[in-house]
Amino acid sequence: MNVKQRADAVGTFRYIEVQLMETAAYWTPITPQMEVKVMLGRHIWDFAQHADWLGKRTFELRQAEHYTRRPGDDYHQLLEQMKQAEGVEERLTLLYDITIPGLIRRYERYLEETDRLLDGPTVLVIERIVPELRRQISDAHALRAEIGLKTTDATDFRNREAAIASVVAA
Repeated sequence: MNVKQRADAVGTFRYIEVQLMETAAYWTPITPQMEVKVMLGRHIWDFAQHADWLGKRTFELRQAEHYTRRPGDDYHQLLEQMKQAEGVEERLTLLYDITIPGLIRRYERYLEETDRLLDGPTVLVIERIVPELRRQISDAHALRAEIGLKTTDATDFRNREAAIASVVAA
């Protein structure tokens, strides 16, 4: 990847983290369970930090600080659909069982494809983000078990997410 391609990927990851933050913030006041509200609040903070780290990296990649690039249309529509999910169980399933694991896979693919020497600062940022996303998944699974929330069938959403090869728009 050249510098522009790396900046576009980082800018797209930033966009996704901002969307996850905004989605969790949108859901918080309409969620009845206080425990879920508290967890979402912690994760909103995480997403904001991730977006900030990625945004600072874009400046180093010759773009404006906090350069943000909208993902491809298919992925963007998926994020919009997730935001409109009805009910806590569906929201948690879409976010913590499908979207975040998919984002982790995309971060890991980026790490496999980039030159770890030339793109060392991006590697460090992503290596900070991925464990936090894994913790979020663990938090959600533990909370669901604790308060008795189930997962929902989201086969169509899962299949559509998995079919998107790259989130970076052409």
